[in-house]
Amino acid sequence: MLFFGFSFLFARTPEKAIFENYRRSRRIMGVALLLLAANYSVHYFSGIRFANANAAILLNLSTYFLCYWLFSSALTTLLDRFYITRRRMLTHIGLWVLFSVLSGVILLLLPQGGELQDIGLAVMAAWLVGYGIFLVRRLLRAYYNAVRIFNDTHSDDIGSYIRWMSVFTWWAVIFGVGCGLLTFLPDKWVFVWILSSVPFYIYLFHSYQNYLLFHEQVERAMESEIPPEEKITDGTVRTEAQRLEAPAYHAGMAEKIKEWISADGYVRPGLTIKELSDMLHTNRTYLSEYIRTTYGVSFREWITGFRIGYAKRLLTRNPELTVADISEKSGFQSPSHFIRLFKENTGCTPTQWRKREAGQGISRQPENSPDNKK
Repeated sequence: MLFFGFSFLFARTPEKAIFENYRRSRRIMGVALLLLAANYSVHYFSGIRFANANAAILLNLSTYFLCYWLFSSALTTLLDRFYITRRRMLTHIGLWVLFSVLSGVILLLLPQGGELQDIGLAVMAAWLVGYGIFLVRRLLRAYYNAVRIFNDTHSDDIGSYIRWMSVFTWWAVIFGVGCGLLTFLPDKWVFVWILSSVPFYIYLFHSYQNYLLFHEQVERAMESEIPPEEKITDGTVRTEAQRLEAPAYHAGMAEKIKEWISADGYVRPGLTIKELSDMLHTNRTYLSEYIRTTYGVSFREWITGFRIGYAKRLLTRNPELTVADISEKSGFQSPSHFIRLFKENTGCTPTQWRKREAGQGISRQPENSPDNKK
């Protein structure tokens, strides 16, 4: 725990302004891990659970409450650079102080083993769990909002770079509920829980290390989010003039997109909706709305459909091309990413699909793209 904590605090990161969020997140996470290390050390070396069980429970409740806030803040700030504000920080520190004081009163001042103390402990445990659920919901909301933004603005699966946050969050929910329950169980279960935490923190450490490679791409994608003045909050907010012009606008948009598709413009690597809207001489908000209403999919899903169709044609017509070649020519991030998406769309790998098509003697298969589905 000391190794992980100090690594998060002091390990070197690229000296670029764009990594400021990453550095802030790691420092917060480092503080959380060192607090937990201090908690574990007190339990191991002072024998507090044997000397005063209620004091040990108080130590755990107070530490976990604060660490819930630190863990969630560290991850949320990776997705929202404006998440940590002075007001929010003071609010949560105030809640932690209040929680700790009330827990201390219940555990140390009320009659030991009495009904009133049992009720008080149940209330504090429910508060701790409820607080954790509140923070988890906020973090997951930030995560899914980021994925939605990426899917609506980028052809590449930028969301895959932050998927570890979702995995870690759900793991933390199970782990956090477990630690809350084990606080009240016999000592032997607490030590089992501490040992079981090792893979949890190893996963967290390696996820942060790997994310260092992708943070810049994710941050730049976040920076390219649709400006507030262009956003359509409910999908229908437009001026009366724009509503009247919608049929003519959609007809013109359909013709422009048809020409762009005919030129295989979707195979351009790293394509964004901003770049496409510039090519089509339109507003990216209108383009995003058009794709959603016409095809019923996000921008990324729309582009992926065309790329899969293009890859199928290459697989059938160019048997000399490898899967890696086809992945590159079709505009995918990597061969592994191409294989995963191809399998999701067709139920088989590109190699299996090629063999099946060759065995059936089909020279060309209708492409599975959103345009065809329409």
